[in-house]
Amino acid sequence: MVTIAPFKALRPEAQLAKQVASRPYDVLNSKEAKVEAQGNPASFLHITKSEIDLPETTDIHSPEVYLKAKENLDAFASRNILFRESKPCYYIYQLIMNGKSQTGLVCGSSVNDYENDLIKKHEFTRPEKEQDRINHIKTTGAQTGNVFLAYRNVAAIDALINDWKKERSPVYDFIADDGIQHSVWTINDTATISRITELFKELVPVTYIADGHHRAASAAKVRKALGELATEGADYFLTTLFPSDQLHIMDYNRVIKDLNGLSADEFLLQVKNNFTVEKINEALAPAKLHEFGMYLGNQWYKLTAKENTFTTDPIGILDITILSNNLLEPVLGIKDQRTDKRIDFVGGIRGLGELEKRVNSGEMAVAFSLHPVTIQQLFDIADSGNVMPPKSTWFEPKLRDGLLTHLIDAPEA
Repeated sequence: MVTIAPFKALRPEAQLAKQVASRPYDVLNSKEAKVEAQGNPASFLHITKSEIDLPETTDIHSPEVYLKAKENLDAFASRNILFRESKPCYYIYQLIMNGKSQTGLVCGSSVNDYENDLIKKHEFTRPEKEQDRINHIKTTGAQTGNVFLAYRNVAAIDALINDWKKERSPVYDFIADDGIQHSVWTINDTATISRITELFKELVPVTYIADGHHRAASAAKVRKALGELATEGADYFLTTLFPSDQLHIMDYNRVIKDLNGLSADEFLLQVKNNFTVEKINEALAPAKLHEFGMYLGNQWYKLTAKENTFTTDPIGILDITILSNNLLEPVLGIKDQRTDKRIDFVGGIRGLGELEKRVNSGEMAVAFSLHPVTIQQLFDIADSGNVMPPKSTWFEPKLRDGLLTHLIDAPEA
């Protein structure tokens, strides 16, 4: 069973919450972050993307960037933009996007659980991305990036969280510029905190990383690197736990730079070896598994995987596996999607128009739209000990950085 703990969040004063809250560090590049933070000295991007406050020639992985993040974090506290909670608390985080609501519990999840595989993974991590977060955590003494975890619903937990929301007002409640509503409640009652801790320990055998594999791995490696110097705070990492029936996974689509030396007609002939191909008159968001959209030469096509072209094991049945094994690798020569520079990935939040735009511009030669992975597929793969192909899941809406930060350089009590 999993172990979670309350923590003393470093968080903004209520009137500054909307200004502080920023999109996750890993969905923005430095230029985008600089534009987004422009004119807003309270934006948390000054901490998560601190290179925006340094000369443009600065290497974003240089020590100066992490030291600037620490300087800015300290300045936010000294200017009373952020304050430290007086006692360890749990927090409820609700997001509403396009009328759909999802509510999670913000807590510290155990590094021991991560290392003992009670927190299940479904992706490989990249060393350079891990090292960036390790440097950021060690220098700032803070986990600023929230790890998005899922668990199978427990009625007693659902009821407790829903009751708390009904009976109390949120400490933060605002609509961000992208139209997503963010609401946060503080659970500071000792008996309720104990009850939540007990419910997870008794009724939740495992949790699953939905988004944040690098943040989780980095937290574990920081704790190990600190050794005997590690405080109680380093034994936990910042997470938000969502019941699985509230989660929304969006499509994660592919664009390819060239046709691997083939003409468009030659390419289409090879595609037909493993897929039925049908011309269609509009952009296709596949309505079911094993169906794909393809945009090539100003034309959309519907591809349907032929029988006996895939296996039914947890990995083999994934649409991205089917596309990879029957088209991307044998026809287009894309053998490793993690490292091949000819492929790029487009999150479903950008819409199918983004696929058309990148092909029409000449930047890319062909685009593929996929049906989203289901939460059950994610669970099945993690439970089997396998990993998904890279960039298989895109979760929306995203948690905002800056609303709740976990400090690791001091005891929680």
